[in-house]
Amino acid sequence: MAAKLRKGDKVVVLAGKDKGKSGTIASVDPKAGKAIVDGVNVAIRHVRQSQTTQGGRTPKAMPIDLSNLAIVDANGKPTRVGFKIEGDKKVRYAKTTGDVIDA
Repeated sequence: MAAKLRKGDKVVVLAGKDKGKSGTIASVDPKAGKAIVDGVNVAIRHVRQSQTTQGGRTPKAMPIDLSNLAIVDANGKPTRVGFKIEGDKKVRYAKTTGDVIDA
C-alpha cells in the first residue's frame, strides 16, 4: 500500500493526550502503523550515566498511531490524503483543497 504519510510531512494530532498539537514526522514504521512526530507524545526516559554521556531524565518522542495523524494542507487545516495519476507519476493530493502534496 502506498504511504499516505511520509517522513518530513507536517501533521496534526487528531486524538489522544496531544490532540490539536502539530509537528513534522521524524520517522515512520509502516509495518507497525506508527510514526514519531517531533514534540508530540513525549515521555521522560531515565538514562544511566556512563563515561561518554551525562545521565538524567531526558524527553523522548514516542511513536503515535498513523490513524491519529492528519496531514496539514495549504490552509493549515487537517486533511485526508488521496492519490491520483499526473502524467506518468502517482502523486498524493489533499482532499480538502485538491492541491498536490509532493511535487
